[in-house]
Amino acid sequence: MYNNPYFNYNSQLNLEKIDKQIADLEKLKSQMQQPAPITQNFQLAPSKEMRYANSIDEVIKEPVYGDTPFFSKDMSILWVKNGSNNVKTYELKEIIAKDEKDVKIEFLQAQIEELKKGMSNNAKSNDEYAYEPIESEKSTNVSNGRTSKKKSE
Repeated sequence: MYNNPYFNYNSQLNLEKIDKQIADLEKLKSQMQQPAPITQNFQLAPSKEMRYANSIDEVIKEPVYGDTPFFSKDMSILWVKNGSNNVKTYELKEIIAKDEKDVKIEFLQAQIEELKKGMSNNAKSNDEYAYEPIESEKSTNVSNGRTSKKKSE
């Protein structure tokens, strides 16, 4: 069996395979010991998220890299902070959509208020004249004395 040439050939191949596998393992071992290069990419993009704050002090403390909106909890105030830490403050007011009837009602109410103002102005001006003292003036054209002519008989 050991004198068989096929046996020697197969054992030779097996030894070469084992040697090759040992070399591959040592290569992997050396690669694992060397740290892989670490690449860090920082992409500073504007934030698309909504942030909440209780006061402008919280907005000032928060670091930002681009224009970033901060809203108060009740959505009544908006702070916009930019990368250079400048803060702008805005007051928010809800706009309620109005239909035709609401617009007509507001128009009529405005007219009523306008008429009330006009009436109160007229009443005031009439009151001013009502309380003015009347001065007695004598007319130069009318004589005050009574003269009677007796009829001659």
